[in-house]
This record gives sequence, structure tokens and C-alpha cells, in this order.
Amino acid sequence: MQELLVDFEDLDELYRCYMPALKHGGLFIKTNTRYELGQAVNMRVTLPDALEHDLVLGKIVWITPQGAQNSNPPGVGIGFTEDKDRVNDKIIKLLGTMLNADKPTYTM
Repeated sequence: MQELLVDFEDLDELYRCYMPALKHGGLFIKTNTRYELGQAVNMRVTLPDALEHDLVLGKIVWITPQGAQNSNPPGVGIGFTEDKDRVNDKIIKLLGTMLNADKPTYTM
């Protein structure tokens, strides 16, 4: 299984990458690496101001190819499938009222 190391240094980038429309949450990860829809991945996620990473399993649910017309960076959206460290809950708590903002994200 592919492993990704994901480090968010600030809340704005976390907001742009978070995918709240997914039932169990998810993250958009900027990458040029090729992935297939449905591919399983293991992520080590470090949230802003966290001292340690959290583990979350997911699968590829979104692909933005290099040179996409919407000028978003290339990458993949990963829907959480196993979230024992409760990363989704931590993200929701960190983002708080930002989740109601109309600022653009990398996916929608």
C-alpha cells in the first residue's frame, strides 16, 4: 500500500485541502505522482501545531491532472476509510467556522 507523508503548516492550506463533502472526510494532496481511482493509501498526517503525525487510511476518490483547466495544482483527493486517530474530527475542530467560508478550495 502506498504511504504518503502529509504536513500542514497552516490552517488556510488545511482548509483548501479538506474535503468535507465526503461522508468520513478526506484530504486533497498536491502531487505529480500517478494514482488510480479506488487505490488504497496510508497517510501520516501532521496537522497545524501538532507535535506528532496521525495515521489514516483512505482511497483515491478524486484526481486533478497536471495542467487542469481550473488552474488548481495537480493532485489527488483521498477519502478517509479508516480513521482510528480521529483525524477528521481534529480537522473539523481546527477549522471551526472556516468551514462555512466561501473561499475556494482545491476540489470544489
